[in-house]
Amino acid sequence: MRAQRNALLCLAAVATLALASADAAFAQKAYSRGASPNIGASRPIGPRGGDGGGGGYRGGGWGAAVPGVMVAIPQTVPPRGGQFIDDGTIDGVPQGRRRPPQRATNRTQSGAPPANERRLVPDEVVIEVSNAVSPQQINALQRRHRLTRVESRTFQLSGSTMLRWRIPDRRSVATVVRALEGEAIVASAQPNYLFRLQQSDSKDEPKPTSEGDPAQYELAKLRLPQAHALAKGGNVLVAVIDSAVDVSHPELTGAVAQTFDAIETPITPHKHGTAIAGLIAAHGRLMGAAPGARILAIRAFDPAGVSAEGSTFNILKGLDWAVANGARVINMSFAGPADPAVHRSLEAAHKKGVVLVAAAGNAGAKSPPLYPAADANVIAVTATDADDKLFEQSNRGRHIAVAAPGAQILLAIPDGSYEVASGTSYSAAEVSGIVALMLERKGNLTPDKVRGILLATAKDLGPKGHDSMFGAGLVDAYAAIMAEAPPVAAAAPRPVEHVSTGAR
Repeated sequence: MRAQRNALLCLAAVATLALASADAAFAQKAYSRGASPNIGASRPIGPRGGDGGGGGYRGGGWGAAVPGVMVAIPQTVPPRGGQFIDDGTIDGVPQGRRRPPQRATNRTQSGAPPANERRLVPDEVVIEVSNAVSPQQINALQRRHRLTRVESRTFQLSGSTMLRWRIPDRRSVATVVRALEGEAIVASAQPNYLFRLQQSDSKDEPKPTSEGDPAQYELAKLRLPQAHALAKGGNVLVAVIDSAVDVSHPELTGAVAQTFDAIETPITPHKHGTAIAGLIAAHGRLMGAAPGARILAIRAFDPAGVSAEGSTFNILKGLDWAVANGARVINMSFAGPADPAVHRSLEAAHKKGVVLVAAAGNAGAKSPPLYPAADANVIAVTATDADDKLFEQSNRGRHIAVAAPGAQILLAIPDGSYEVASGTSYSAAEVSGIVALMLERKGNLTPDKVRGILLATAKDLGPKGHDSMFGAGLVDAYAAIMAEAPPVAAAAPRPVEHVSTGAR
């Protein structure tokens, strides 16, 4: 009897200790977790002026639980004398609507630039907030971080509001970005990155000849005459995000459907934008890849100089406007750093069925991947010459999809003039035109099917199979528009270059 009694007393003691540990562990769990990610400064309120009734417990939290016993206790035993109160404010400002939970948990990396990154506006930041954030909250954010407002815009592609603010003192962009990322209402923060148009050398124009100039060796290389017997890109909208296009050039008569100025300064037609539009839709002395296509001419690059610059914010405006106005193809003959905000817009455009084409870049064999070409949503195009050799300045990388002629290309430039120049910019424009031919023939092609067809029908160059110089090889316009569907292997996603989304 004594042994039985002692056993029962031991069991009772164990149960009592287990219940006490459970209660203490739950109190530790409840009151040591800090501020709520949604409300900024929530606090425990208990019967003893805010200590939460935890009894001063500083143990090991859930580590003290007894397996099979402690796990179930918190579901049935409430903490003693404490609960969290959501007072509906962020930094004392009432919330119009609670921020979606995914904004609080999705950030994987900071949007701050790498230490050696110089391709950015040195005194500006680009900030993304939910459309539900009030003007009062935005004003308070601006005051707290001592920033000067430059521009703001609501974007359809991202479903959010983007703010471009200037840093009026000597703080670095990285410092300000990291500080902003600590704010609950900031969905993302990053530099206002800079991108450059991908044009190389230029020379005087050759002697004028007949339509479809013999100097246009790319026509035969791409088998465009055969393709034009079946399709000319009739009324397919191709957006050109570039410098200003000379809409009065004879090569572009009737080809420009609409124009959009993302910079909003006096417009001066520029060589690069005019050349790109002409390579897609020229139909005078020259023959574009898709002479029946309609151009959405978007000025997002400063017209000063040959290598005009464009910023994150202006490129975002161009992408948003292009998609809103029905673009089926977007040509991006520019290159720069990995840009989280641009990546998210490209991803959204791809999901909406827009085919995205970009120049691989002219930084040479030793350059790291340039963007947007290295983005997984984009068809990256490199350049070849009249002998099917790689244009020496072309970027390399596993992200290269296809090649097209880009060395010594005859181009339309402002004031009804012409010149010869080189660059991956021009290769990208030719492929954008060929995509327009494909979409005229089969309007239901998805971006992934377009990519698959281009890769499957390309003429292999260089090492056998897909390689880092030529991708799948030289584009074949005729074979592409005749193809029924891409093989599964060709349409498979390519390796994704790492891009920090900067979202949270």
